[in-house]
Amino acid sequence: MLMKSLSLFALALACAAQAASAAPDDIADSAPSSTYFTQAPNKPIPEGSNWYTSAELGAISTSGNTSGTSVTGKIDARHEMNNWSNEYIATGYFKEDEIANDDGSRSRTRSAQRYSLSAKAAYKLLEDGNRAFVLGSHVNDKFGAYTRYSSMSVGYGTQLLRREDKTVDVEVGPGVFHGVNSAGGTEAGMTVRGAAQLRWRVSPSAAFSQTVSVERGTSNMHSIAETSLSTKINGTMQMKAAFSARNDTNVPEEKKNTDTQTSLTLVYSF
Repeated sequence: MLMKSLSLFALALACAAQAASAAPDDIADSAPSSTYFTQAPNKPIPEGSNWYTSAELGAISTSGNTSGTSVTGKIDARHEMNNWSNEYIATGYFKEDEIANDDGSRSRTRSAQRYSLSAKAAYKLLEDGNRAFVLGSHVNDKFGAYTRYSSMSVGYGTQLLRREDKTVDVEVGPGVFHGVNSAGGTEAGMTVRGAAQLRWRVSPSAAFSQTVSVERGTSNMHSIAETSLSTKINGTMQMKAAFSARNDTNVPEEKKNTDTQTSLTLVYSF
């Protein structure tokens, strides 16, 4: 698995270098890529509002001594208005493996299945880059430490750094969560959520993003981190290599604290 992850990132870096020398287009002209962050695009908002939507898909199929299929996908829809900036994200991931049974036959079994939904409404405050937001999210993970995890938070966000090629955004606020772990236990309580995102335009056609969010609850600390590199193929298509990690401090004994995923996907923006 480590060698596969390194190979994916090596391929993405090679494509980034090639795209940087071949494509003069500015990646900032496309809608920004984010997770739980709503950022105004660099273009003016036509007639008071506009939608920025991206869809990404990646799939791996193997056969021979090892057979299986894995698919990951994401839809990110952003609605920009004069006073509001709203974002809706849906993601999915599943993996099937072909196994040999005791009688010599072979069958396929699901080894990973995760879906997540989130919706966020951010009100733009008077000072540029500041916002008040409400965020709700739900994760259904059949094989995870928490099979269901829902949270809602409110808070304040601001842009700490804004340069031509870099931005840093942070958010903080209280919230509530409700989770069901793999042992069937139910947990609920108050949380304090903090999040940060770095976006760096590496070249006219490549962008790097690092996002971290942490929810500190009464019985568990839930954190998500994603590192990604996107390279522009043309005006609407990008290739994205990403590594994400989900961590829970309080999990059943038979489960690990951290789940990771390495992906290489095509992203279509419209």
